[in-house]
Amino acid sequence: MSDVDLAMMRQALVLAREALTLGEVPVGAVVARGDRIIAQALNRKETLFDPTAHAERLALTLAGQALGSWRLEGCTLYVTLEPCMMCAGALVQARVPRLVYGATDPKAGGCRSLYRLADDPRLNHRVAVVSGVLADECGEVLTQFFQARRKSP
Repeated sequence: MSDVDLAMMRQALVLAREALTLGEVPVGAVVARGDRIIAQALNRKETLFDPTAHAERLALTLAGQALGSWRLEGCTLYVTLEPCMMCAGALVQARVPRLVYGATDPKAGGCRSLYRLADDPRLNHRVAVVSGVLADECGEVLTQFFQARRKSP
């Protein structure tokens, strides 16, 4: 884990906390090349009424637009929660070489917890996966969100 990994995950956490204030599941994502942020996004499923508006997918779309290419070679996706199968598939499709995530998702994780889609050897592209970066902080934001939802009527 490098200083860049920590800095980018901290930025993803800022975005996750912003999502929390919007009533979204607090997940933030950053696409970077080296220490340069290309794109960033937070979950927007509720505000956009879009089941595919996960932070990762939105960040990948914005990165492709910023770079003028759907191939995000040389980029790393940083995300506070392990990507689901949809987002793991998007990483493969975008040719992202590296994924760094914080908290694991035992109910929907598509990269390690339930499935290993990101680095499945049967696919034409594999993503190197680094997990557990600032996992406690990433998990705490999610815990706050779900505890608050259970308490509200």
